[in-house]
Amino acid sequence: MSTSTTASVSTHILDTSIGRPAADVAVRLSARSGRSAHWQALGGSATDPDGRCKDLPALPEGTTHVRLDFAVEPYFHHKQADAQQDAPANRDSGVFFPEVAITFAVTPGEHYHVPLLLNPFGYSVYRGS
Repeated sequence: MSTSTTASVSTHILDTSIGRPAADVAVRLSARSGRSAHWQALGGSATDPDGRCKDLPALPEGTTHVRLDFAVEPYFHHKQADAQQDAPANRDSGVFFPEVAITFAVTPGEHYHVPLLLNPFGYSVYRGS
């Protein structure tokens, strides 16, 4: 939850190739207090059956930039093993994006919901609500 001195972050993942949430994707959260500052790893979580990360760590006071790292390769390997409908047997079985890193600026007092729309060969993000 954001306060007047900190921002807060949430995310969820939708696998657009099957029209369903992406469960069990590891998500790491990092923050920094300026463009030239070093990234501080804050911890992580994994998406639940609804594709949501409800327990990401709080951001420290003074955070100006946030990075979400999504480990999507294990998710797609598991999906391919389950014969994902967009990955027929004659398609390349490799994962084009093994991870997705999203970096964005934050302002204290604001909440940032950053959904990831994902498929085996592309992704899109946006600031949600």
